[in-house]
Amino acid sequence: MTERQLREQEFLIARYRHLEREVTDPLAAHLLHSIIEELEAELRKERADWHAAGH
Repeated sequence: MTERQLREQEFLIARYRHLEREVTDPLAAHLLHSIIEELEAELRKERADWHAAGH
């Protein structure tokens, strides 16, 4: 991922976190939480790869 893509991923996570706080349906909140966890895990991996590559 490029630095720009990493920032876009962070923005997407923030948007989903906001939605998670706003929804009233428990299932929707749970699904959003699962999506957020997956995106955060992917972002952590990409950041580690980014730093390992010397960027």
